[in-house]
Amino acid sequence: MSDIKTCVSLYSLQDEYLNKRMSLSDIMHYVKDCGAQGVEILPDQMIKGAPEASPETISAWNALIRETGLTPVIADVFLNTNLYKNRTLTHRECIGLLAKEIAEAHEMGIHLIRLVSMVPYWVLEPLMPVCEKYDVALAIEVHAAMAFDVQATREFLDEVKRLDSRYAGVVIDTGIFCRRFPRVVRAYETQNGTSPEVFDYIDTLFEAGTDLHAVLRKNDYKYPNELQTACRTEHDRMFVPLCDGYENLPFSVMDEYMPYIRHFHLKMFEMTPEGPEYSMDYKGLLEYLDAKNFHGYVSTEYEGNRFTLPGHPMQEKQQVAMQQAYLRKCLQEKHGA
Repeated sequence: MSDIKTCVSLYSLQDEYLNKRMSLSDIMHYVKDCGAQGVEILPDQMIKGAPEASPETISAWNALIRETGLTPVIADVFLNTNLYKNRTLTHRECIGLLAKEIAEAHEMGIHLIRLVSMVPYWVLEPLMPVCEKYDVALAIEVHAAMAFDVQATREFLDEVKRLDSRYAGVVIDTGIFCRRFPRVVRAYETQNGTSPEVFDYIDTLFEAGTDLHAVLRKNDYKYPNELQTACRTEHDRMFVPLCDGYENLPFSVMDEYMPYIRHFHLKMFEMTPEGPEYSMDYKGLLEYLDAKNFHGYVSTEYEGNRFTLPGHPMQEKQQVAMQQAYLRKCLQEKHGA
């Protein structure tokens, strides 16, 4: 039997934090009150001085962990190779920067780091001794538009397989499992001037079991005639490339990678009042993971916040609570607990 636990990425509550409606302490206690067992944090976002936070900052974080009883599951790390205007970071600098992230994760009680998509595969092998020293694993995020058909992702996954270490793995973002195009995206972008016909065309692709990313790739990134017709303005043609980040892959694409998958981002655009998320089949995914005997966390990652219509209230807190409640319901139905 699988052992699936729930988690919340604090990315989901970034507007509450940025606009000072909630402190980090407020957010951590809210996550606990929502029923989550774990927490996922972006140190760049909420840990001052990361990846070289002061002892006082680390101590405050660890105090919050003790207060809430949450498990510090994973840190989301971005390899900022463009720190300088005139050059990218060297290999040595990249590895040194990630070594600092690993050491800091250890101090925060975290044993897993998500590397953002497109981090080069060559960072893994030289960092394995550092990972072993601090007991912190590195896992690449497989994200829509940067998933299994992208060379950099395939190279990283091949390296994970070659190393075959518990310190090298994969994080799956469920944006690759959209079953419908998010209607909150449509509403927001239509208000910004995108023609409804563009979204009508994209909806027909999802209804046919595919998606824009797959169609464009198959068509050598040339717009099919139907899409050309749907694009009424120059704005439409400029916007369409942003719509390929919602893929419609079968769960079976994970089959060969299950031994290496450490964590899931349950992408969320819109939890509906009736229960499920509008675009995602979380219940089906949890059933797949249960059948595969997955042991780990599935983490709420709300991105509908960026598509909040002008004049409408931010729904971060409500959406996080709704998803956590729905996940608990699905897991209870499955295991009868």
